[in-house]
Amino acid sequence: MGRLTDVVKHLLIINVIVFVAFGLIFKQYAAYLYLYPNEVNFQPYQIVSHMFMHGSETHILFNMMSLFFLGPMVERGLGAKNFLIFYLICGMGSMLLHLALVYIGFLPSNVAVVGASGAIMGIFIAFALMYPDVKLMLLFPPIPIKAKYLMLGLVAFDLFSGVSGLNTGIAHFAHLGGAITGFILMVIWKKVSFLR
Repeated sequence: MGRLTDVVKHLLIINVIVFVAFGLIFKQYAAYLYLYPNEVNFQPYQIVSHMFMHGSETHILFNMMSLFFLGPMVERGLGAKNFLIFYLICGMGSMLLHLALVYIGFLPSNVAVVGASGAIMGIFIAFALMYPDVKLMLLFPPIPIKAKYLMLGLVAFDLFSGVSGLNTGIAHFAHLGGAITGFILMVIWKKVSFLR
């Protein structure tokens, strides 16, 4: 994996501080930082703040583990400035797809959007496109899988779960929004290994 890179380190710190502050200590204020699709509860700052909020210990643990293990290689490949831009734009793309589906009535408007999962899904996609044959070890089952196959599996799972309406408690279309945004950015930036 190598040394922890600067942007990844700062994103980890910010996410953990925000989670401890609003997920554990000042829990009563956490809802103000979530993104609400309905006009009644929406505030402009939620467009950014929701990406640094997490709904549970498990939610932040999986997101930050993914950022910790995959983020440094992607940051080294893109450069620090581009990596930060990539992370934030993937988070925004995630939000925009979710809001678009709420707007057309496909998703409910009374559920808050929360978490860095869209940005993290973008990082997954970037990693798979830059290092497709690197083997990643899953926790369950503990078997090595090439990055390109793991990413295809994750995208397929999110697509199936979202379209079928499978109630997993996960915003599958938000994940897909981050994945699509990440893919588009990587193609534009010509960071996809098979395009070289």
